[in-house]
Amino acid sequence: MTSHVLVPDNVHQKAIDILESTAELRVSAPGKLERATLLAAVVDAHALIIRSGVTADAELIAGAPQLKAIARAGVGVDNVDLDAATAQGVLVMNTPGGNTISTAEHSIGLMLALSRHIPQGHQSLAEGRWDRKAFTGVELKGKTLGIIGLGRIGQAIATRAQAFEMSVVAHDPYLPPEIAVALDAPLLALDEVYARSDYLSLHALVTDETRGMINADSLARMKRGVRIINAARGALINSADMAEALRSGQVAGAALDVYEQEPPPADHPLIGLPNVVHTPHLAASTSDAQITVAVEAAQLIVDFLLEGKAANVCNPAG
Repeated sequence: MTSHVLVPDNVHQKAIDILESTAELRVSAPGKLERATLLAAVVDAHALIIRSGVTADAELIAGAPQLKAIARAGVGVDNVDLDAATAQGVLVMNTPGGNTISTAEHSIGLMLALSRHIPQGHQSLAEGRWDRKAFTGVELKGKTLGIIGLGRIGQAIATRAQAFEMSVVAHDPYLPPEIAVALDAPLLALDEVYARSDYLSLHALVTDETRGMINADSLARMKRGVRIINAARGALINSADMAEALRSGQVAGAALDVYEQEPPPADHPLIGLPNVVHTPHLAASTSDAQITVAVEAAQLIVDFLLEGKAANVCNPAG
């Protein structure tokens, strides 16, 4: 029996080549689809390969009665309704390793841009000004970086921050302590990380416990003048509370790559503030990472449909 694999987003051609070279698969790779077109296309799909731009919600999953597997070319699966997938017997898999270096490097880049006012300095010069005194920065050396979520990406950031002679502390209730010890990134209670950090980098998943964890209460418990970097998920931050802390000076600056709604609305409270650096969800957007996650996702689907092998499963009950 031939299985239909639908790829309703733009993934690297190497992934499509892997799928199309497998005789038992019929591949549809139309690129990014509008919602109505996508709902029509999934009706006979046995597997999906998606990126962050596709929402595999309960409606989509219910409209795909033959669906057996979803592979996310990337790590985050908050755009997939895992409960709906499990209820329908659909396995959800991701590619957690492919974006690690790309995201870690971008997070460090955001930290440097924030510390040295690089975007603002560029814009000032482009507008014909020479504002050296206005953009006096701070060094990373000797500062403490707090990392919330010391998984693959958090660990990669820790080693790179230490190369800048930063001290690293972390909070991660799921990490074996020996890993943190080996990294020289001690695991602390969340309040202690807040209190000690000059920089705070977010790398947690969005759960009921972490949604909006950066809010008026937690911001008040941080060191005055903390700088916050978010290249994980926008929903970790209460944007209105963060904007108030940025205006008051409790937070010296923020560097953001992600937003709860993407693209963010024009009246987003953090857009337009002079002490915030923004990028449009670029952390995983390197040619290297996009090839890696696309190829890994394609191989996950081939292995599952042809051999029944499952890896990187996000809903074990599926």
